[in-house]
This record gives sequence, structure tokens and C-alpha cells, in this order.
Amino acid sequence: MAASADRVEVFISESRIRERVEQLGREIARDHQGQATTMVGVLKGSFIFLADLVRAVDLPLEVDFIGASSYEGTTTTGEVRVTRDLSRPVEGRHLVLVEDILDTGLTMRRLLDHLQAHRPASLKICCLLEKPARARVRIPVDYRGFLIGDEFVVGYGLDKDEQHRNLPYVGVVRSAT
Repeated sequence: MAASADRVEVFISESRIRERVEQLGREIARDHQGQATTMVGVLKGSFIFLADLVRAVDLPLEVDFIGASSYEGTTTTGEVRVTRDLSRPVEGRHLVLVEDILDTGLTMRRLLDHLQAHRPASLKICCLLEKPARARVRIPVDYRGFLIGDEFVVGYGLDKDEQHRNLPYVGVVRSAT
């Protein structure tokens, strides 16, 4: 596969992300003290955020993953598919659903409905980025990293056609001219 010709400009720096993830970890630890908690990462985009976040949560907890897809390239299809389900039962556990970006809300709504069927004790949402301008479904976010505009962002797990996930910051893609 050829390297991407896109130019990526830093939008949220590595140090700002690190600082905010540590704050989110402290908030989650405070709110879940003494609770059987499972952090559920939404694949693929949340994997880097989740890895950093769980290290910032000073609690015993479990980690699992769920997969969902509604995009083809840079365009949402409007149809959300669960592509991977949880690997362990979570009934009676407190779940924190960890997502890279809350965009239209359609994926999150589908995942919340799906996870509620597993009968958790509680279900909270933690997202690194939220784009309120693109929301088609309003989703209450319990733990938010950053509010952003309608920029197409990559890095820190987010991709454009599977590229740029490994960047240590969140960047905005500028097409090569």
C-alpha cells in the first residue's frame, strides 16, 4: 500500500491529550470507586485512547472491546453495524463505553441500545472528541476530552482510510495539492 499523500496539521497536541486523559482517568476513578467496572473500547479508533485511559484510572477494572462500523472511507453510510461483540458477560457490571469520536451519534445510539441488552448495572460514555455540529442524535456524554468543530481529524487512533492512526496527536487532514 502506498504512503498517504495527505498533509496532517496538528490540531490537538500530544501534551494536551495526555493532560486531558489523565484528568478523565481521575474522574472515572472517583465515580467508580468500589464498583465492578469494565472499560469497553469501540474498535478500531479508540484503542490508543483506551490504552492511555485505563492506565490513568487508579482502580481494578476489566477491559473489553466492541466493534462498530458506519463509515466507508470518509463518508458515513448511515447504517451502523456491530462488527464485534463483547467477549465476556457484563451483566451487573458498571460499563464505561470508550469512543474516539462522537460525530452523528448514530453509532453511539446503536451501541448503547446493544449494550443495555447485556443488562449492566450502569453505562456511561467517555469520548475523546465530540462534534456537536454534526449530531443527528443527541447523546449525553459523561466524560469528554474535547469539543471540536466539523474538521475531519486523524491521529491518536483515528484514521482516514486506515492511515494516520499512529500519530501521537490529533491532526486535521489537508489534501496534497
